[in-house]
Amino acid sequence: MSKVYSGGYLAVNELSLEVGDGEFMVLLGPSGCGKTTVLRMIAGLEEVTAGEVWFGRTEGTWLTPQDRGVAMVFQSGALYPNRTARENIMFPLRMAGEDPVEASAKAAGLAKILGIDAALDRLPWTLSGGQRQRVAIGRAVIRQPKVFLMDEPLSNLDATMRTELRQEIGSMTRDMNITTVYVTHDQVEALTLADRIAIMRDGKIEDVGTPGQVYDDPATAFTAGFLGTPRINLMSATVRVIARQSVSLDFGTQAIALPPTDRRSAILSHHDGEQIIVGARSDAFALTTDPAAVNQVSGTLRALEFHGNQWIAFVDSGIDLLSPDLVGLSRQRRTRANTDGRPTSHSAGSRVHRTAGQLSALGAKAKTLIVRPTPITLEPLTSPTHRRSDLVLEIDNAGGLNVRDQVRLAIDVSRVHIFDRHGQRVDRVQR
Repeated sequence: MSKVYSGGYLAVNELSLEVGDGEFMVLLGPSGCGKTTVLRMIAGLEEVTAGEVWFGRTEGTWLTPQDRGVAMVFQSGALYPNRTARENIMFPLRMAGEDPVEASAKAAGLAKILGIDAALDRLPWTLSGGQRQRVAIGRAVIRQPKVFLMDEPLSNLDATMRTELRQEIGSMTRDMNITTVYVTHDQVEALTLADRIAIMRDGKIEDVGTPGQVYDDPATAFTAGFLGTPRINLMSATVRVIARQSVSLDFGTQAIALPPTDRRSAILSHHDGEQIIVGARSDAFALTTDPAAVNQVSGTLRALEFHGNQWIAFVDSGIDLLSPDLVGLSRQRRTRANTDGRPTSHSAGSRVHRTAGQLSALGAKAKTLIVRPTPITLEPLTSPTHRRSDLVLEIDNAGGLNVRDQVRLAIDVSRVHIFDRHGQRVDRVQR
């Protein structure tokens, strides 16, 4: 599905995603990548410009929000300020005509599970941020929706409360077997909560997989860079093929070699002279004092940071490092949605004034209005560099190390990822 806002802004670009029954799917990505828009299109709060939304075997593209069987929790909680916590939780049941006594009993039982049973008779303004968000969650799940939608529900809470409520959300949704789509820009939330993660960028999905898959086996350089702390080192390199079989990754002043048995060596042996990106997480490096060790690079220790259980070292190696945010990024994010200048997007509130036939016709017409952005010529890989050419690595003990020391770093090539100049893995990922 796609979403084009008034003025031709393409917020979601031909996105396709299937969420399994009972699955906890996390949409992860930076601010402005379109993840909340996707969530609102599933909920029916935004019209789909082109494409379809299905719930099982039922097409729900033009169903009203109340007919979709979904419940949504917003970032702010959005509680009724003049109703108690109990009344807020009960509200969907009361609107459905359920007996007040039974609705109150269900609200009390759910509040106990959420740990807010002692606050049921308090107004929202007297509750803490965590309590208000628990009330919002209770109100959403009490009517047992088919799909549970959550839009960054923990972003306004402190670190301790986020950890506590994150665990409760995960256990509660799995105990209730509710299909959940959860939006966040926090990689910790995504990695700890998700059955699968869909990583979004610029209105599209970059990668989809289990937390282990997208972290350990990323399909793109952006995925590799978005996940992990400290961020992955993305090094600009050139393929050098020696005697038609030996493959070296040339960083300019330094180089490493791939073993002949490495599958990537066979792939790159046909691409002599091409630019690539070598991605190595901080734990792929190890300090060494052996000048004869294979696959090592050298540099000057520029800074040391103490992180409690480890040290983070910054080594100026002279290697061009690339920003994951810029690799393969299209500069053209806008598209003309209508040649006569009229918007193809309408507010959700206007839906009630149209017939189902009119809406279907609008959806069909919209498919012909979306114009894909014109392909652009990418700039050289050396342009999107960091402030310094610093390799970032983790070390257990910084004893004996001083800033400005010359150091040698051994690289475990089995733990590096190799991407083409557009940020796609050279050894394509199969999910």
